[in-house]
Amino acid sequence: MRRDAVLTASVLAGALLATTACAYSFTAGTFPPEHIRTIAIEPFENETDRFDIGGEIHAQLIRDLPGALGIRTAGADVADAVVRGVIRGYDVVAPNYRAGNAGEAATVLQRQVNITVEIQIIDLVENVILWENRGVRAEGQFLEASGNEEDGRADAIEILVQKIVDGAQSNW
Repeated sequence: MRRDAVLTASVLAGALLATTACAYSFTAGTFPPEHIRTIAIEPFENETDRFDIGGEIHAQLIRDLPGALGIRTAGADVADAVVRGVIRGYDVVAPNYRAGNAGEAATVLQRQVNITVEIQIIDLVENVILWENRGVRAEGQFLEASGNEEDGRADAIEILVQKIVDGAQSNW
């Protein structure tokens, strides 16, 4: 009979634990903080010689960031938070090539677009920096024979925006 009492007590304890665990909330440490419902995404300052890159990054951020964070966009004058950034670097390199014979040029097989940005997400309600990274870097690759720089740039921008989303979510 004692064994039945222990079993009953274990089942009751498990049921109690299960019902209290269901009532637990994960609100602390989540993004966005409860008071942030809107975000403004400002065009990034561009320190590179690629004038079109700022608009491409801005468009991708507007497309992807609000939905990924569960908020909506708004103007900077009414938003609860703002995204600001600086494009620090843009270059195209050849990480994969075949060396030529003596006196011949190397053959480029693959190129890579590198983009580096500095970014801040600022809580305008409480006037604090929610997330900051001074060196978010993304690479987009393309084959020399079948791709072009625009393909690599599009991939790099997509990866860059995903890194921004991941960084913002990891901090809250």
